[in-house]
Amino acid sequence: MLRWLIAILFLANLIAFGLASGMFGPLPASGPREPYHLERQVHPEWLKTRPISEADAAEQPVIGGPDPTPAIAAAPLGR
Repeated sequence: MLRWLIAILFLANLIAFGLASGMFGPLPASGPREPYHLERQVHPEWLKTRPISEADAAEQPVIGGPDPTPAIAAAPLGR
């Protein structure tokens, strides 16, 4: 009984590997999902980027920096 279960699981793994590697052809979801998306844009040349101002940059988190110290007062508990 256990041998058949192992054989079925091994066969299922082989089939899953074949599907994932494209052995049976491309998957339907692997194609472009919106092939005409760029052609349907209205005035894409109007899109402009601008640098962040100093005020907006202060609100951005600093990644990789130290954690800010919390403003919590701590005191030992009395018994």
